[in-house]
Amino acid sequence: MIPLNIVNYPNPILKSQSELVTDFTDLGELIDVMFQTMYISKGLGLAAPQVGISKQIFVIGCGKEYTFINPKIVAVEGKQYGPEGCLSFPKLFLNKSRPNKVKIQAYNQQYQPFELEAEGLLARAILHEYDHLLGVLLIDNVENKELTKSRKILNALEKCYKNE
Repeated sequence: MIPLNIVNYPNPILKSQSELVTDFTDLGELIDVMFQTMYISKGLGLAAPQVGISKQIFVIGCGKEYTFINPKIVAVEGKQYGPEGCLSFPKLFLNKSRPNKVKIQAYNQQYQPFELEAEGLLARAILHEYDHLLGVLLIDNVENKELTKSRKILNALEKCYKNE
């Protein structure tokens, strides 16, 4: 399998809300290639919009592999603050506040419904990838000082995108 190309900021698909998956046939190969792409890129998670597919799917490899199709956040609790990166923002890490715990419902790779409660890094990864499905990016909902210190990287990504 050939890995997928990761879409970088400021590609408009990253700011778009993803569509629900209504046809579960033939998702297995896409999900497998998403995991492969995520691992090759050294990420903890990858959402379908990050590979140019506007569908509500994301994968996470954080101690264990998880597939989330048509996910829904049921509850969040607590608070954590720390560094966060994104494959669609190469070389950029921002300190960001997130809930420390999350409860999520979704369908897995076998198209079976499940519910998962997670905390810490896994909760952060789930919430980050879930944001991608809503068109919310790493640079959204962060303190201004975080954006200011990352302006050089953001300008370079914007320039690269214009030259494509």
